[in-house]
Amino acid sequence: MLKTDSRRSLQERRRRWTPGGRIKSASIPAPDPDTLVRELKAAIQGEVRFSNGDRALYATDASNYRQVPIGVVVPKTTEDVVKAVEVCRRHEVPLVARGGGTSLAGQTCNTAVVIDFSKYLNRILELDPERRRARVEPGCILDALRDAAERHHLTFGPDPATHSHNTLGGMIGNNSCGVHSVQAGRTADNVEALDILTYDGLRLSVGPTSDSELRSILAAGGRRAEIYRSLDAFRRRYADLIRERFPKIPRRVSGYADLDKLLPENGFDIAKALVGTEGTCVTMLGATLTLVPSPRERVLVIIGFPDIFQAADMVPRILEHEPLAVEGIDHFLVDSMLRKHLHESDMNLLPQGCDWLVVEFGGETEEEAAEKGRRLVAQFEALPHAEAKLICRDEAEERIWAVRRAGLPGSAYVPDRPETWEGWEDTAVTPESLGDYLRDLKALFDKYGYISPMYGHFGDGLVHCRVSFDLDSEEGIETWRRFLDEAADLVVRYGGSLSGEHGDGQSRADLLEKMYGPELIQAFREFKAIWDPQGRMNPGKIVDPYPITSNLRLGPSYRPPKLDTHFHFEEEGGFQGAVERCVGVGKCRRHDSKDQVMCPSYLVTHEEKSSTRGRARMLFEMLHGGPLTKGWRSDEVEDALKLCLACKGCKSDCPVNVDMATYKAEFRAHYYKRRLRPRSAYTMGLIYWWARLGSKTPRLANLTTQMPLLRNVTKALGGIHQQRTMPAFAHQTFTDWFRRRRNPPTDRPRVLLWPDTFNNFFRPETAIAATRVLEAMGYEVTIPDRPLCCGRPLFDQGMLPTAKRLWRQTMRTLHAEIEDGTPIVGLEPACVAAFKDELTGLFPDDPRARRLKEQTVFFSDFLCQQAEELNVARGGGRAYVQIHCNQHAVIKTEGERHLLDSLGLDYRFLPSGCCGMAGAFGFAAETYDVGLAAGERVLLPMVREADEDVLILANGFSCREQIEQGTGRQTLHVAELVEKFCDL
Repeated sequence: MLKTDSRRSLQERRRRWTPGGRIKSASIPAPDPDTLVRELKAAIQGEVRFSNGDRALYATDASNYRQVPIGVVVPKTTEDVVKAVEVCRRHEVPLVARGGGTSLAGQTCNTAVVIDFSKYLNRILELDPERRRARVEPGCILDALRDAAERHHLTFGPDPATHSHNTLGGMIGNNSCGVHSVQAGRTADNVEALDILTYDGLRLSVGPTSDSELRSILAAGGRRAEIYRSLDAFRRRYADLIRERFPKIPRRVSGYADLDKLLPENGFDIAKALVGTEGTCVTMLGATLTLVPSPRERVLVIIGFPDIFQAADMVPRILEHEPLAVEGIDHFLVDSMLRKHLHESDMNLLPQGCDWLVVEFGGETEEEAAEKGRRLVAQFEALPHAEAKLICRDEAEERIWAVRRAGLPGSAYVPDRPETWEGWEDTAVTPESLGDYLRDLKALFDKYGYISPMYGHFGDGLVHCRVSFDLDSEEGIETWRRFLDEAADLVVRYGGSLSGEHGDGQSRADLLEKMYGPELIQAFREFKAIWDPQGRMNPGKIVDPYPITSNLRLGPSYRPPKLDTHFHFEEEGGFQGAVERCVGVGKCRRHDSKDQVMCPSYLVTHEEKSSTRGRARMLFEMLHGGPLTKGWRSDEVEDALKLCLACKGCKSDCPVNVDMATYKAEFRAHYYKRRLRPRSAYTMGLIYWWARLGSKTPRLANLTTQMPLLRNVTKALGGIHQQRTMPAFAHQTFTDWFRRRRNPPTDRPRVLLWPDTFNNFFRPETAIAATRVLEAMGYEVTIPDRPLCCGRPLFDQGMLPTAKRLWRQTMRTLHAEIEDGTPIVGLEPACVAAFKDELTGLFPDDPRARRLKEQTVFFSDFLCQQAEELNVARGGGRAYVQIHCNQHAVIKTEGERHLLDSLGLDYRFLPSGCCGMAGAFGFAAETYDVGLAAGERVLLPMVREADEDVLILANGFSCREQIEQGTGRQTLHVAELVEKFCDL
């Protein structure tokens, strides 16, 4: 029966071939979805999403693979999952469970119904510090559990680099590990029990099973007894082969790597045996996990070596010191980050050397941890060609870990290097043989002409790579496949595992027979059939896998259309390169902002389409074709982009610098061409012209925007939410104030103060304060001799032709200042960022644009550059600082920090990310709710709770409006603060 069902599943597969004979795609045919959708909607409380946009959104993960799903189910309750599986079973529809979608081997994309656990089923159900145990739902974020456990000085040991946004269900599916597996082992080693659901509808809890429990289960009869009877027979049949053939290494992850846990000596532990099966056997409904002690203090020892091979050779000696972690970082990775300007200042923490080991020690006190570190340093002081450095400062330690965590994306899209890919990224051997294995692996790379970093969890013998495979041509794919065969043979010779933490999915499953032999491959097939006799659980992964070179996301058949664009996307290689840039690592799905901004809409909605990754995937699908067929006119893409705040946080926070604000502007320029935009686009996007008009009769203009009833009509006509207060026009603009002064020309050095729309027409006191400060520093301040605008409000609306006309006008008007090299000092971060970023993106070949970009400087940065001329008393006091998103992403905050330090201010940068106003976004009726929720997440509550004597500093006009309208507290621009401290 089981063999018949398995054979039928294989026979059902639909395959398409390339002209050269390669299987291009393989999948199980999808049924007509209409009846399936109706029944799912009738059965569950959660969300049933079968639209073309939803299917496009889940077509890939972080791997090289793409399979458009049948549809997506987002369950709200465990009962929803049970009912959804029941409906799918009636229609014989395949299933794939999904958490954070960060899988690197293709295991979370399939032609199946995707069950996304991350939005709702993400709770910690119980945390018992005394028993060191936690119960969680599958969608629970790892860091949510770790943060809760740390309050009891406990943690969940496995901690992949994606810990801020991956899910525990995904970790269990992959058998994830991470940095601290030296101390805590793999996920399988930390799972006590699982609540599971079979495809045929049986719910049960599994874990270790004693002989008496087994007898009781078998006596009870039914489907549960059938499964346990089959498992008991299975372990008896394959016990000797499992003992003989399973590699004895810390990072055995490939295949059904924990079938040995079924053996008598391991307690017939069915939960552990199911860990790492990648959703191919059962659906997980919940898990009971082991927590381990978390040292109160930690220190790092960094050791520099002449090469990565000698570093790896030293790992066994380091393990004798019982560290918490031993990580390798090679020169290729460091050089890649320096080329991309990632973590540049952090590299100064590395000791002399070409390649490094990072070793972590822990203790109850800093001295205890440091003493362990000093002993290791002393050992290496006696060795030639190695330099060891002890780091005890928390901030420095975090900076080093940030370098290490950025490994995968940090080695992608490196300037002047071939593109690199997943596909052979996490092999593992014994720590004792790691050095020799790396030497042979490097020789194999050289043989094929590939380049790759080699870094990773060296304490467990695992090496991460990102290899320069050619996936664009049939010849390149054939070469890649030959390499994989040789690389797998190499791992097997070393007694290693094809995967040490990422799993097999589609990228390695076809190679498993090399590692385990045909008998154990048959055992895997039988184990899956015990749970899933119909072969509907994530088919084509691990068991009877789809060919490695099929279902490729890119590949030779990917031929996107050539598009004419307004932005040139030089760094990305055109718009096509821009939308391919996302590697799927999912950092934009974090649930906190802390010191970063990305991604404010996801932080509010927890929707994949509202993440940077989701939007990038939709734009890619727009070019790829398939579910999305309308190109620039795709309503599904616009739907994903409409909640993008265009904050540009992803430009700096995304490890591969996806710039969604620019992609959104480009898309909307084409989507809305010869179409009406939302009313708010004409109100806020054209604010420069409305402000110029309103400034002529400000009292009359304010009557229409401030007077009860009349203001309601104005907001309704303008698409502004009724709860918003429209900014009042100043009775005198800054430029009017400036020109009425009598300041004859001087021989002082000259600066041009940019009178942006917001500080000119609405908050002139800011520009007046800046003028006084600059003049007090000895500068002659000038302004343009006619009204100008950088066009910032136009970008979000896609009004790029109009924005380009404004830029040309600006470059003509400022021609003399550009030629003279006059500094252009800006006050509004969004406008300065436009000079620094969008200007040259639109005019990359115009030397005036490049010079204007170089000459433009934000007020705080300018003051820091001329610090010796700033005569200011250290006034003290306390302040909360809300950094504008564009300042964070483009301008950076160092100048602001130095300036505030020089004022003697006790300040705190708020961990709030984007304020939520974001220009028109927080005003527009259609996006007001999300904008307000972004502010209410951290920023507005913190400001409300601040003591009255705490100054609220915010440079961005949007930030100031959000804070003042949401809290009633007054804000200060840094220029006003400096004026106050200078007593001008």
